[in-house]
Amino acid sequence: MSGKSYFIGVDVGTGSARAALVDQDGTIVAESTYNTTTFRDEKDADIFEQSTAEIWGCISKACKDVLRDSKVSNTLVKGIGFDATCSLAVANIHDGTPVSISPNSWSSSSSTKDGEPTHDIILWADHRAKAEAKLINSTGSMVLKYVGGTMSLEMEIPKVLWLKKNMPAEVFKNSMFFDLPDFLTYRATGDLARSNCSLACKCSYVPPGVEGSKGWNDDFFKKIGLPEFVEDDFKQVGGTPGKTGLILTAGQPVGKGLSAQAAEELGLLEGTAVGSGVIDAYAGWVGTVAAPMEGQKATSLEDSRHRLAAIAGTSTCHIVQSPEAVFVPGVWGPYQHAIFPGYWMNEGGQSSTGQLLDFMIDTHPASAKLKALAKEKGTNHFSLLTEILNDMAKERKVPFLSYLTKDYYLYPDLHGNRSPLADNDMRGMLIGMQLDKNISDLALRYYATGEAIALQTRQIIDEMNKNGHEVKYIFMSGGLVKNGFLMSLIADVCNVPVQLPYSHSASVVLGSAMLGAAAANESAIGLISTQDDAEKRSHGMKDKLWKVMLEMSRPGTTVQPSASPRELKLLQVKYDIFKECITLQRKWRKNVTEALAE
Repeated sequence: MSGKSYFIGVDVGTGSARAALVDQDGTIVAESTYNTTTFRDEKDADIFEQSTAEIWGCISKACKDVLRDSKVSNTLVKGIGFDATCSLAVANIHDGTPVSISPNSWSSSSSTKDGEPTHDIILWADHRAKAEAKLINSTGSMVLKYVGGTMSLEMEIPKVLWLKKNMPAEVFKNSMFFDLPDFLTYRATGDLARSNCSLACKCSYVPPGVEGSKGWNDDFFKKIGLPEFVEDDFKQVGGTPGKTGLILTAGQPVGKGLSAQAAEELGLLEGTAVGSGVIDAYAGWVGTVAAPMEGQKATSLEDSRHRLAAIAGTSTCHIVQSPEAVFVPGVWGPYQHAIFPGYWMNEGGQSSTGQLLDFMIDTHPASAKLKALAKEKGTNHFSLLTEILNDMAKERKVPFLSYLTKDYYLYPDLHGNRSPLADNDMRGMLIGMQLDKNISDLALRYYATGEAIALQTRQIIDEMNKNGHEVKYIFMSGGLVKNGFLMSLIADVCNVPVQLPYSHSASVVLGSAMLGAAAANESAIGLISTQDDAEKRSHGMKDKLWKVMLEMSRPGTTVQPSASPRELKLLQVKYDIFKECITLQRKWRKNVTEALAE
């Protein structure tokens, strides 16, 4: 064991924080996960808040767990990488302490309820910034061109603008704002360096040289009502590169590595290399797309442009890389340097997928009965639903599962549409309901939900390919990989092979461990302290990080499209109906608005 090097990946998802200890060959040696808390407001369904203190505590416990369980000495851990959701973390600009983002805290002596940590994170799913997003989208700024034409209220600048409008002025003035992956590397190192991934993808930063951009767009920030950012060289969001800030590419080493405090909290050594972080979905891309498909001996960087990484958990992100900028209306990006310097990424997404499946189960009258039956049988309710569907297909003598829901039409945007419509006002639709409270009806609704998720995945891929991408494969990761019927549905509906990862639970956190490995290799050359140095050394990171990805990736399994010609006909009709639901909903919304106009 002493001859090996090890790396730790940390993945902070919507509902948990995970650490994995990974060896230099990509073997997951140990994993540990702790659930995190999302604080909701009973009076406002748009509010989703979290705590950096709680999350860091979970990370610390998980890191110590994997060292204890593996019996690997911390002297053999050479690097650590972080990924996290694209949530907004707020800290005091002078000492880094948490700053509450909860409106109730600003008008009372206590920032939170008794026993709760400070809520200093506005979660990605929080939709409080509707008005601010609409204001930003009315500017017509060139910044919007690089987020698919429409800025989502799930991005950071609408949230920051909401805080400016609602937070006490003095508190806002003394706050600094992070995309959560960048906060974690700051918490780990004490260094304020930001990542290209977080800034370009979520913070309205257009990398220098893109259409004459210098990075931060002064006119844009002045126009939306954040002139103080311009006046202070953007220090509150990371600074101007080369002047008041340092921006790194994925996997470059941050600062001097782990600070003494962080090292003690994580059970690691001070100075352990820390890789510049990425958003969790992008870690899923790093952790999956270099793996060979069944029957493939080697993977090239060229292959990656044809591989759509679908990171599917609470929500789903659809990420594809290209050597040139591809503009897809309603799909975020293109983002330059998000992972590899010089390359571009587009990001589609569904705001609610795993969460939607849970919601459709939990809100059905037979939900409690289903869960009790699953417990009695010693299985989980998802597996039981699949079993029930297969039994129904045999009993009713139908040719394929999709036949069971041929008269059931579900449109899935209960939480608004992220891609490819970029329309937060879209809502869910369910056509074909019956007066049926039985588990069999719940199973049909469950299947129809999966079908809708697959149909929307096809819609996103169709828009990408229509505008210049060449997606030929889907590389899955995240919790929904365990859902066999959904993986088959996606392969059949999209008519492309779906690649499942070697480890469904660890593919995202493996991507973060790869960043730690890249940082360890790069820090051996020397630390990075200036923007000039960061940019000179970034040119080699593409090949270096790709090499790490190849060395640490393992082949998974491939789900091939298998629908019969008859089923394909049905799925095509369902796709046409799916798109018609969009047209009808928008028409109805317009009719109602006109009827109520004064």
